[in-house]
Amino acid sequence: NYLSKYSKAPVICKLVGRKVLDGVGQPTLEVEIYCTVKNYEKRICSTVMSCHSQIPENALPETIEADEKERNDSVNTAVEWVNESLNTMLRDLEPTDQCQVDKMLGEYFTNKVEEKKKTQKQEEEAAEATPALTPPTPSSASPPVKNKAAKAGKKVSVAERPIPPAEPAEPVLCGSLAIGGTSLAIAKAGATINHIPLYSHIALLKHDQESPEEITLPLPMITLLNCEKMSPSKLKLVKEVMLIPPVQLSLKQGIERVLHIQKEMTRLLESPGKMPGPQPEDSKKGRAQNSGKKGLPQFLKRISHLGCLTTGYDDVEQLLLVMQTACSNIGLELGTEVYLAINCAAHELMDYDKGKYEILTGTFKSPDEMVAMYGELIDKFPFIIALIDPLRKEDREQWSNICCALGSKCYLIAEDAATCVSKLKIDQNINTPMCSGVVLKYINQTKVSDLIELTGILHGQRHITILGSPDGESSDDSLVDLAVGLGARFIKLGGLSRGERVTKYNRLLAIEEELAKNRNLR
Repeated sequence: NYLSKYSKAPVICKLVGRKVLDGVGQPTLEVEIYCTVKNYEKRICSTVMSCHSQIPENALPETIEADEKERNDSVNTAVEWVNESLNTMLRDLEPTDQCQVDKMLGEYFTNKVEEKKKTQKQEEEAAEATPALTPPTPSSASPPVKNKAAKAGKKVSVAERPIPPAEPAEPVLCGSLAIGGTSLAIAKAGATINHIPLYSHIALLKHDQESPEEITLPLPMITLLNCEKMSPSKLKLVKEVMLIPPVQLSLKQGIERVLHIQKEMTRLLESPGKMPGPQPEDSKKGRAQNSGKKGLPQFLKRISHLGCLTTGYDDVEQLLLVMQTACSNIGLELGTEVYLAINCAAHELMDYDKGKYEILTGTFKSPDEMVAMYGELIDKFPFIIALIDPLRKEDREQWSNICCALGSKCYLIAEDAATCVSKLKIDQNINTPMCSGVVLKYINQTKVSDLIELTGILHGQRHITILGSPDGESSDDSLVDLAVGLGARFIKLGGLSRGERVTKYNRLLAIEEELAKNRNLR
């Protein structure tokens, strides 16, 4: 093999796009990279994109059906882009030149957006030129907040301010999956060609080809419970309950600890009347056990698409007391040996007719009342160290208030409340500037270079980065390598069930073992 080092560097010879299924049975895109290596065509790698839907859990069947059709069309267009335009455009480029590839992908996407705008403008002009046969009807897509003023004679408190209307969802160009899928596949190909792991390749790209001496693994936010908002239970405020192991534990030890808690929670939920163990008369643990016993919810025997147990509760305190009970039963203390994070998904709670959040069935709170409620909750349960999306992105004043009140006590993280990645890169405005951090998702037209640039921006603004997996997760484990290579503080992968979720935790464990062996783990 002496002369092989003098051979021409591998170049891209073919891209193959195909329609496959993600972890919840929805269509998504797979991109394969073929390179010319020593004059032979060779398959280097492939990547499967994860799909993210902006449709809430409680959406109408017609809305869900329309979303599925739109997704199907988008995947078909993405496959076409990869197999035709991108295949021709990227041929003969070196897969190690990520910046050049991403630049070309960005220009291609910009041209497609401009084409779409021109087409829409022509359609609008044609519609204006055509005489209307029927009187115009009001658009059904108008923000539901306008209905609030339509109810005549209804008493409105003078002290209550009108809420900002919902901002329209960021438009997603049909076929945009092709950009993200191709960029990630090229990054994987570059790592394979250089004979290094993907996380090392990403770290080199981030640090201008200088390899960091030590790498810190992101802390996992492991989803334990998915609180069913459509079940007979009353609690709507909590979507996900997540456990965060302490930093002094290895990742392997942390996951084992969460598994122990998960087993105990399952036992408590399946047999609420059978909670053995001594109950000290005057201890906190005893009080937690007594409180947790009362009125435990009926356990829903299914695993959520997030890879965790599905259940429901009547209020937040009941949920947290049961969590305390489960931990104390196995000799763990919340707040020292394991921490809690809650995903509130507040954008799914707003009742636009009332202008308030429905935190329990029939119980509503204004944005200002929500800030006060979170303050009381964190004071009472200090083991909660992170709140994700406690408010809608439109409630900017309340975001500032909650960050001032609780910023020193827990992380206040924006997921859906943050600006989308493409917009964030342009104006560097995360929408909630005082929040602790942002959850970034690798979806649609996001490119590897975008994430590298954004993590640098967020670090400069003293925000933490959390890499999160979308609802429609795939079996591809590249997200873990991205999080490690980018130096993310946390990684949010869902629960410890379902193959597409567990694959990523296994990859994280493998990286920890590899870094420890090479003495690169901080």
